[in-house]
Amino acid sequence: MATKSINPLKMRHQRLRKKVAGTPERPRLAVHFSGKNIYAQVIDDEAGKTLASANTTEKDLSGKGTRANVETAVKIGKALAERAKAKSINKVVFDRGGFIYHGKVKALADAAREGGLEF
Repeated sequence: MATKSINPLKMRHQRLRKKVAGTPERPRLAVHFSGKNIYAQVIDDEAGKTLASANTTEKDLSGKGTRANVETAVKIGKALAERAKAKSINKVVFDRGGFIYHGKVKALADAAREGGLEF
């Protein structure tokens, strides 16, 4: 009988989500990196609503040669911080989505901090 294997990334994300939840006062900044794109959103988990988002599939953030790398992660982090600040969101909880806090994840988080978000 074959056992169902669980993706290690999903396991890490489930373990992380036990401890991290977004509230109206301090929403959750969730990030996801696919092979080609970067997605980031600010979520109020109590209401189940996305308050602000930015990703590389948007026309103004995508361009020729846009890839899921550190340089693009910085652009996404800054754009998300601007959009969150426009909706008067200053403090967030960072949800790295099971990804290791290094490289692209760290670059996005640092850019969001530079943009004015606190976490």
